[in-house]
Amino acid sequence: MSDAVFEGRFAGKVLVVTGAAQGIGLAVAARAVAEGGRVLFVDRADFVHEAAAAAGPKDRADACAVDLENHAGAAAAMQQAADRFGGIDILINNVGGAIRMRPFEAFEPAQIDAEVRRSLMPTLYGCHAVIPHLLARGGGTIVNVSSNATRGIHRVPYSAAKGGVNALTQSLAMELAERNIRVVATAPGGTEAPPRRIPRNAEGDTTEERAWMQEVVAQVKQSSFMKRYGSIAEQVAPILFLASDEASYITGSVLPVAGGDLG
Repeated sequence: MSDAVFEGRFAGKVLVVTGAAQGIGLAVAARAVAEGGRVLFVDRADFVHEAAAAAGPKDRADACAVDLENHAGAAAAMQQAADRFGGIDILINNVGGAIRMRPFEAFEPAQIDAEVRRSLMPTLYGCHAVIPHLLARGGGTIVNVSSNATRGIHRVPYSAAKGGVNALTQSLAMELAERNIRVVATAPGGTEAPPRRIPRNAEGDTTEERAWMQEVVAQVKQSSFMKRYGSIAEQVAPILFLASDEASYITGSVLPVAGGDLG
């Protein structure tokens, strides 16, 4: 559960980290700055600018507030990183997260669409938008943050979206390997995190949904060999390992980080 910083690991590298205003994404982006990278923090929340400013000076940590649920937002973020720092070497696609917890038959059609839009499309669009920038650099790395909830209860649309992230990772890795671009993913399990500044479900949970959430928590802990949630530090470390040159012979892999639960 170490927060150890590997000084200089990302020296000379430009990283784009999405979902970087809070949670895992913020911790990944801040540690990448501490390890020598120049990092664009991307999020649709305006306080992403505060997050970047706290991580380092503007020539090391800049921010971009865009909506990544459409391709234009993803393209704008990649262009800002290239303009600001001279190119892109690494993209970490971290946007996503279940909005609601409920049995599948209780989801309304619009809610199904919203789950897929949040947890698949930002990664799909981010990958598409960054490829020209990586090719211009002569290669690079994409790390997608998936989930072990491809097997789990009360999150079927989210599970389907993350299954799509896994398939995207594997297929794109095969397609881009000979062009010197690695594509990998982690699949986090349940993770303890500070309270969100923007809730996952802006409408608020019903009493019934709160009960279903507790069933999810119990299932996640039971499915883990370690019978616990992980920490943010335990998720950050494998993400940045896969992003680094230490993982240069790893591509197409989805690494479970869930205390033994393979999802």
